Amino acid sequence: MTDPDLPSDVQCALAEGLTGLAVPVLRKSSARTIVHIDLVPADRYFIDGRPLTGGRDARVEAGITLGTNSAEEKAAFIARAGELLSDLLGPLPRGGVALHELHPVSYGYHGVTQFDYYRRTTDVPAVTAGDSGSLRGPLSPSPTR
Repeated sequence: MTDPDLPSDVQCALAEGLTGLAVPVLRKSSARTIVHIDLVPADRYFIDGRPLTGGRDARVEAGITLGTNSAEEKAAFIARAGELLSDLLGPLPRGGVALHELHPVSYGYHGVTQFDYYRRTTDVPAVTAGDSGSLRGPLSPSPTR
């Protein structure tokens, strides 16, 4: 976000809005959703190799567990997050949204990988930790991720 002076109420609205999208659109748990807002000066934000001047821009980057969301869900989140950015921040020159799919053995919360979390919270057969394919099938009975 290229506005180091972004008011705290707008920051809260962004965090609440992004969490509010992640829950129904990506089927994520709000308790396991973290929003980190990084405010930077425009001269440290580059578009086409040049520092941004005369306005603000924003980029949302979200990490999700590999294989837990369909292409349609990801597209819906990207579209609605882009709308949220424009609604709260006004017109943006780039206003990007990126979803990074992370393998469940590569990250977690409270010292527990997503792989182990899913294995403990579902009564379906566990996927092997070395499986790099889709995890959607064995994980789909869980309503939130």
